[in-house]
Amino acid sequence: MSSTTVTTRTTTRPRSLAAVLLSRRGAVYPPAPAAAAIPAGGDVALLEADLVDRGYLLAPLLRAAFAALDAPTLGAVGRELLGDIDRALGADREHVPLLRDFPDTTPHDTYTHYVDRVLTVLFQRPEQPCVLCGTVESVVPVSPCAHLVCGACFDGADFSACPVCERRIDPSDPFLRPKRPRRQLFRRAAPPERLRLLSYGGDLAARQADAARELDTLLSRTGALSPQDTDDLEALLAARTRDDLDRLPTTVPGRETKARLVVWLLADPAATPTTLPVMARLIDTATDVLRVLAVRSGGDAGLVEIPRFAAVPRPLRRALLSVLDTLDPAQAAQDMRRHRRAWIHAAELLHPFEHTDRFPRAALAFAALRGTRLGDDALSAALRTAAETVDAIDVTGPAVTASSWSGQVEAALAARDIAGALTLLERRPGELVRRLDHLLRLIGEGDEDGASAVVSALERVVPRVAPAVLLSALGAIRTRIRERVARVFFPKGAAAKTHVIDDERPTLPAALVRTVVDVLTAEMLRRAGNAAPVEVAVVDAALDAVVAPFTERTASRALVTLPRGSELAVPDGRTLRLFLHWMESPTSGRTDLDLSAAMFDADWRQVGVCDYTSLRFASHAAVHSGDLQDAPPPLGASEFVDLDLERLGAAGVRYVVAVVYSYNNVPFGDLAEAFAGLMLRDQPGNRGPVFDPRSVEQRFDLTGSSRACVPLLIDVQARTMRWLDVVKGVTGTHHAVWRHADALATLAHRLTDLFASGSRVGLGELAVWQAAARAATVVVRHTDGSRSVYRRRDGEDVADFAARIGSPDTDAHAGEGDDGDGPSAGPRLAYLLRGDLELPDGSEVFALYPLSQDAARVRLLAAADMVTALDPRSSILGDR
Repeated sequence: MSSTTVTTRTTTRPRSLAAVLLSRRGAVYPPAPAAAAIPAGGDVALLEADLVDRGYLLAPLLRAAFAALDAPTLGAVGRELLGDIDRALGADREHVPLLRDFPDTTPHDTYTHYVDRVLTVLFQRPEQPCVLCGTVESVVPVSPCAHLVCGACFDGADFSACPVCERRIDPSDPFLRPKRPRRQLFRRAAPPERLRLLSYGGDLAARQADAARELDTLLSRTGALSPQDTDDLEALLAARTRDDLDRLPTTVPGRETKARLVVWLLADPAATPTTLPVMARLIDTATDVLRVLAVRSGGDAGLVEIPRFAAVPRPLRRALLSVLDTLDPAQAAQDMRRHRRAWIHAAELLHPFEHTDRFPRAALAFAALRGTRLGDDALSAALRTAAETVDAIDVTGPAVTASSWSGQVEAALAARDIAGALTLLERRPGELVRRLDHLLRLIGEGDEDGASAVVSALERVVPRVAPAVLLSALGAIRTRIRERVARVFFPKGAAAKTHVIDDERPTLPAALVRTVVDVLTAEMLRRAGNAAPVEVAVVDAALDAVVAPFTERTASRALVTLPRGSELAVPDGRTLRLFLHWMESPTSGRTDLDLSAAMFDADWRQVGVCDYTSLRFASHAAVHSGDLQDAPPPLGASEFVDLDLERLGAAGVRYVVAVVYSYNNVPFGDLAEAFAGLMLRDQPGNRGPVFDPRSVEQRFDLTGSSRACVPLLIDVQARTMRWLDVVKGVTGTHHAVWRHADALATLAHRLTDLFASGSRVGLGELAVWQAAARAATVVVRHTDGSRSVYRRRDGEDVADFAARIGSPDTDAHAGEGDDGDGPSAGPRLAYLLRGDLELPDGSEVFALYPLSQDAARVRLLAAADMVTALDPRSSILGDR
């Protein structure tokens, strides 16, 4: 068995409203030009050139708006825009590796380089010839480490730190000679895959309207938000007032999102008379109340780490008790039992027994939680009266007791009582779907009544289950006809562990699996059909390799929001450059992070590594920039690894696993900043800047309490990159790839098998379901550039139409009829990998890389919005 830990930090550097709308909509909102302003005119070209060097283009309307500004205003707007973009790319920091002429000057023999450093430490003496080369008067001490360094053996124009201890030294130290200019590219680097058009958002009023729309989108999400979306939610809430609360939705399906919204409502004591009624309308479970107490105390909305609660003002105390009083006491007591210690602490603040006359049902729930002793006092009498209409709470004995729903379910399952378990589970539809595999395994061979009972119960509950739960069950169940070697779990938590264990479950009957899958798929198609119909929809077949988002609360804050497990093609002829940057903080002390790459063959046997112990693999196949061992501010530290896929393949490498370790076991979250990423470069070697913002394809934060991150896996033979976004549990110090090679192989192997097996529903499937349910014609764009056209036939229902999309049974050849590109087709619904399709105004489009999609003309969707659209209450897609 192996395990990893996925963790994210709950706070980060706050983003401005402009930065939020820039990343979410690609929109810019320049100020209106002054009446007597002299337009900057040609200065716009300079700003545009800077933007192109970062992978961004200006829409014509935005260019015209910039050109109308005077020079000082344009300069201020441009600096702010470039600053936001640089922070997103990681270009706001100076990236200086240990070897400034990397990769050309990376030592070919890491061991010899290490021995030279050791000999220098042991035998080098001041005012003596160099112990390595014998050169006289070439040995000088460097500051502040005072190591004696030979300028003839170690090139001060190449090293950016002490060559002996590999720690930063005084920038003015004479050893650090001026850096030699790097060779420049003879041609501009190719545009990045993530190339994006910046659109003109409008004036201040338009910005507020767009911010309100983005807020509504986040509030409509059914699952937990990612850390990046959580940051955006807080920024969007901070930018609005509490005057117009009628615009808030009447329900917020995401429990953690709801808690954050309620805490924002309560943050202004002066607005309490208007915000408390809104809070009471939103909260509908006891756990909602606990989440609110946790978040307003600085804790986690997911209740993974519950802090000591802050004091509760009297008006809020009464409001929370009144909400609890409207709930079923038995259900509330069940919810409270999940976090018993936290609720007992909450009771000390809420004082429910002091208000038994006003909130008797709330007092009864707390009494059931605590097992309050009963007697002849007034409290006992009030509890007995409140329990008269509650069957599941017993007050006839010496203490208040409540039956355990979860205990009854477990007992029924242990006794193989399918009927009894279904009766209980139907009260909580989500739990029935989560336990669906267990229920199906209880059905004996030939037990048609048991199978019919489970399927019938499933049909009754699926309309009330969240889409993420249904998608997870669908992916898991449909692969149960095949034997699997391992099972992979992604438990909830701020420090969620990814467990890999042997799969000892027997396979399920194919006919039963097919029936269950049909029920789940039919429900997804029914929900997709609730949105407004369109004539033509376009779907990119490449989205089949992109996984529908799951466990988003542990996703990394990243430049490109790529769901965990997704696989993307790596363009031919490009060199991959991994990068890492970190900066120490006063709390972290000296910190040594290490960027590493582990190489494996097709059978997951280790072939080699490229890290601080081996700076080169197969000569030029993988090259490391050198091991910096501290990162003092303001420069910090940067490390790089170049990967040449052609040479790696020739050296017998099939898979490359990228890893970031904290060598001395300092948590990533203790650092002032830490991020890593991936660049696609056109030419290898020392050409162009070591960090080129234009070539950055992905950049993500390193956060939380973890000490080892496994962000991605590269399939050298298939020329693909799979986004893993997990962190590995480690203990002790001196972390290195060779210490964890077997665990890394197991982790990467099993995650690859999981995501390639179909156990997770892909965005391509979601796109096909929604296109089939809404469109009369669906155009599928294939990766080779061809297109297949599918038209709904007479008498063909949505399920059959969806099943036919992607098959050879097409209704037109490539280039015929409605191909999705011509003005006659007018596709108003598109699911694209790259947004390179011109769509009519008002169209709805998901594009992993928005490219030319203008948020001012079309409605941009995120991957999470595609899942939310399958919630019956959602209004993300079309009119409901």
